[in-house]
Amino acid sequence: MNDLTRAPADEPALEEFLSRPAPGVAEALDGAGGDVVLLGAGGKIGPSLARMARRALDDAGSDARVVAVSRFSDAAVRAGLEDAGVRTVAADLADPGAYAGLPDAAAVFHLAAMKFGTTGQEQQTWWSNAAIPALVAARYRGVPTVVYSTGNVYPLVPLTAGGAVESDPPAPVGEYAQSCLARERIFTHGAHAWGTPTAVFRLNYACELRYGVIADIAVKLAAGEPVDVTMPAVNVAWQGDVNAWALRSLTLAGVPPHVLNATGPETVPVRRLAVLLAERMGVTPEFRGVESSDALLNDAGECHERFGYPTVPLRRLVDWVADWVGRGGRQLGKATKFQQREGRF
Repeated sequence: MNDLTRAPADEPALEEFLSRPAPGVAEALDGAGGDVVLLGAGGKIGPSLARMARRALDDAGSDARVVAVSRFSDAAVRAGLEDAGVRTVAADLADPGAYAGLPDAAAVFHLAAMKFGTTGQEQQTWWSNAAIPALVAARYRGVPTVVYSTGNVYPLVPLTAGGAVESDPPAPVGEYAQSCLARERIFTHGAHAWGTPTAVFRLNYACELRYGVIADIAVKLAAGEPVDVTMPAVNVAWQGDVNAWALRSLTLAGVPPHVLNATGPETVPVRRLAVLLAERMGVTPEFRGVESSDALLNDAGECHERFGYPTVPLRRLVDWVADWVGRGGRQLGKATKFQQREGRF
């Protein structure tokens, strides 16, 4: 087994890191007492989440299935999941006719969403982020459900405020964030209407070596491009830790839904991230823009109290990303657009 203190050497090692179950994951999933279905599992986070779920249930000695549902536009992703023991079902969740063929479940993780390319396709954004949840909530009524959401449902907060907490009222900026709040409200209705135990997992930002805020900045540096500091600070966390927190959030599902922020403990200046990466990559950073006095920041104190601090500290993650990008490691090709302050993605 790979050592989590050393940078992953290649993508197989990275995938092993991302899907390694943390303590408590096996107990959370085994406690569901049956199959685990992940909806929208073909994207950035779903494959490693599904693999972690499979590994955790294997550790528990469970024969419950882990089922990943997606359109699977990338055949290699589907094949990799099947090789890892995850059953896959190809389905277009935007099609109401697809739901009768979906497998039953003892627990559901809803990851399906649209963020990138939402500007100019607002109608598709609302269908993906608000209509699909209504179909899912109706199909899996009564089944404990973890709903992936986003910290974008909060307003920008002053840098001195320490980040939004779960009890703060939402004030989403832009149609993407508004549609994400709609997703939460629709699942909340399902929870009350059908007694569906629900947890809302508000995430920003998960980072690995091929994707995330840190990788975005490193790619800019490697290309000799300036780093935008208009969004002056961010929260980040290793995606492997985020996967474990999400799976364990199943134990929090209830009526009304339990809302949980998920991110790292630090408020990290974007300029500082760029300087740290540049030092390790042997380049000189350039910047553009002027830091604002507020940012999209979340306080994940409850998450850390319940599930522990990240196992991969920030500086180590920065080192890993600098090494990966410096060696020309593959990127997933989807920038986070963390710089956006008007909600246009």
